[in-house]
Amino acid sequence: MPEQIFSYQQLFDFTKSVFQKIGCSTEHAETATKTLLSADLRGVDSHGVARLSGYVRLWEAKRVNATPDIRIIHETPSTAVVDGDSGLGLVVAPFAMQIAIEKAKNVGTGWVSVQHSNHFGIAAYHAMMALENEMIGIAMTNASPLVAPTFSIDKMLGTNPICVAAPAGDEPAFVADLATTTAANGKLEILQRKNLQTPDGWVQDKDGNISNDPNALKTGGALLPLGGDRDHGSHKGYALGAIVDIFSGLLSGANYAPWVPPFPAYVPMPSQQPGKGIGHFLGAMRIDAFRPAADFKKSMDHWIHGFRNAKTISGQEKVLIPGDPEREFEVERMRDGIPLVEQVVTDLKTLAENFQLSFLR
Repeated sequence: MPEQIFSYQQLFDFTKSVFQKIGCSTEHAETATKTLLSADLRGVDSHGVARLSGYVRLWEAKRVNATPDIRIIHETPSTAVVDGDSGLGLVVAPFAMQIAIEKAKNVGTGWVSVQHSNHFGIAAYHAMMALENEMIGIAMTNASPLVAPTFSIDKMLGTNPICVAAPAGDEPAFVADLATTTAANGKLEILQRKNLQTPDGWVQDKDGNISNDPNALKTGGALLPLGGDRDHGSHKGYALGAIVDIFSGLLSGANYAPWVPPFPAYVPMPSQQPGKGIGHFLGAMRIDAFRPAADFKKSMDHWIHGFRNAKTISGQEKVLIPGDPEREFEVERMRDGIPLVEQVVTDLKTLAENFQLSFLR
């Protein structure tokens, strides 16, 4: 499928304008744009500007509040619960992560659960906010119920990602950002656009049989937990997804399990909702609350060097450290531009027409 290349600044200016058109303040529009485009820069194309029209549709369906009153509704010195007032998760989650960071500055660690939010983009953006403060960052969120637990055909969980970001010294930061499914739903959307099949272990059909159809979810199928099937450890992926759901949804008072609001605006909302909106969980840990930061970062460098020098399987170039591929993408795409497939470009052109904007001048 043909691709067009756009500079980061082109996409930033256009995306910010779209968020302002739906009523976001300049500050919120800039935050939402930075959060969203961090995915494109890091090569996570499924969660970047390709989703912009999806956020707009949520706003049109009155499921996103463009002018939220984001506030703390409960707190202790090291914890808080934030009500996102149905705002963009792209804005709500950075707000909550900053609270976690400030609490960590004061008492060593900060933990914030969030209710009444929406899809927050890539978890890495939020976790990495802690790195600038010599802290370890943690971010997770529950999501649209698309995942069947091991032995089930019912969609009970979301892709429920987890990210942990830890600073190093001379080496780049360790950033592990992963869905608790074998593949995130966005990967299916990419395969659909390219008319390709899924590998085994990504999805099952409506009867629970392994499928290679990237459209399986549209015909009653489900995503599979990390591992794919019981013999390959899907019960562990299911457990990880459940942990994220408990931390993000039940701890905050957000919705959970199959009651989490779906991202596609055309999918009906669950008839009964035990909580408010989508939930997130953010954490920040000041390294010097445990040991001197310089010592920790020196140890991280030593740890990373050990893995980089690990003997590789024949034919493989090197052992990667979590965050390496995304960091390389970021350097390359900031320099050379961000490629967008034709369908995404068409969606953005439609947004431009609808909001009377010039398309990516």
